Amino acid sequence: MNRSHKANHYGTLCERKAVHRYGLELDRSSWHDARRDDGTPVEIKSTMRRHADGQPGNFKLYSKYHRRLWRTNGWYIFIIYRVRGNGLQVLKSEMRHSSRLPQLSWHGGGQHRDAKQAKILINSLF
Repeated sequence: MNRSHKANHYGTLCERKAVHRYGLELDRSSWHDARRDDGTPVEIKSTMRRHADGQPGNFKLYSKYHRRLWRTNGWYIFIIYRVRGNGLQVLKSEMRHSSRLPQLSWHGGGQHRDAKQAKILINSLF
C-alpha cells in the first residue's frame, strides 16, 4: 500500500469515527464530508500525531473549499490519530466553526485540487 493510499485509508476511518461521535450523516462532496442534523456542511480533517519521519502532523486546507465552507456557515472536525494494527486510535478531536481557525497562510498547492493550500500545525489547534 503506497503512502497516498494509506493516508486515504486512515482518513476514511477517521471520517467514520467522526460521523459516529458527532452524530453526522456522511455527505461527501469536493468541499465537505458530512452534514449536521440541520444540514450544515462539515469538513473532516485528520492527521497522524507524528509521521514516519518523526515530524509532527498537520492539517491541510484548500482555499476554494475553505471559502465555500465559511460562506455556508460550515464546520471542521480536526482529528489527531495514531496507527494501531490495521486501524487507528483517535487521540484528540474537536469540532470547530470555519470562522474560528488560526491565521491561515495560503501558498501554491501545486496541481493538487487546483487551489492554494494552508497547513495548520497540531499545536495551533490543540
